[in-house]
Amino acid sequence: MRQAVFDYIKRKYKVSPEYPWKKYDRNAVFRHGDNRKWFALVMKVQRDKLGLSGTEYVDVVNLKIDDMVFLDILMKDAGIIPGYHMNKQHWITVILDGTVKRERVLDLIDMSYMATASTKKKEKIRPPKEWIIPANPKFYDIEHAFDEKDEIEWKQGSGIKAGDTVFMYAAAPVSAILYKCKVTETDIPYTYEDSHLTITALMKIKLQKRYRSARFTFGVLRDEYGIYAVRGPRGIPNSLSAALRK
Repeated sequence: MRQAVFDYIKRKYKVSPEYPWKKYDRNAVFRHGDNRKWFALVMKVQRDKLGLSGTEYVDVVNLKIDDMVFLDILMKDAGIIPGYHMNKQHWITVILDGTVKRERVLDLIDMSYMATASTKKKEKIRPPKEWIIPANPKFYDIEHAFDEKDEIEWKQGSGIKAGDTVFMYAAAPVSAILYKCKVTETDIPYTYEDSHLTITALMKIKLQKRYRSARFTFGVLRDEYGIYAVRGPRGIPNSLSAALRK
C-alpha cells in the first residue's frame, strides 16, 4: 500500500518524496511546489503508539481534511484515526495495512492535495466535481421536482461550480439518491431565510438521469460506500461515482 501511495502521487501530481529526517529515513513528505505545504506524510510507526494492539511497525499516511463534518465521519471508519503528531482538528492518519481500501486512500490523498493547495492552484487544477446534495421532502416536493421541466433553480452549496455534477439525495422518509443533474449556472443572487433554511445564492441544475428510490438508499451508501450522513453538499468516492454512472 505504501508503494501504491508513492506511485499514485508521482503519476497524478508529478511529486517525488522528500526525506527530511536522517533519524527517520523511512518517513517521506510530499509537498506542493509553489507554496511548499505538505499534502501527505508517509511514516512507519509502531502500532501501540497509534492506540492499536501490538508493537510492530506499520506504514501510515497523514492527510489534511478541511471539511470538519466529513472529518468527524471519517473518525468512525476502521483504519482512520486523528492525525499522529499533527493538528488533530484538520489532519487524519490512515493505516496502510489494507484496513482502508486502496481506492479510499487515493480519494483522501486527492482531498488533502486540494485542501493544502494555493488559491491560484485550486482555481487552475480543479476539474468538474461530483457532489451529493440533500433535499428535505418535508419542505420541498423533491420527488416531483422535474415533472414539468428538466432544469430548475436550487440552493447553491459552498464550492459548487458550473460544470459540476450533483446527485440529489432525498432525506427521510425517502432516504435515497433520486437524480443526477449537471450544474449549468451558479451565483444567481437570491436571499431567503426562515427557521429551517437560509439561502444566499441559487444555481441552475439540469436533469440528466433518474434513479429508482430503492437503488442508492441510505443503507447502501452507508454499507457499501462509507457515507454515514448527507447533511450538506459533499464529494463522493470514486467507487460510488462509478456505480452512479452505470
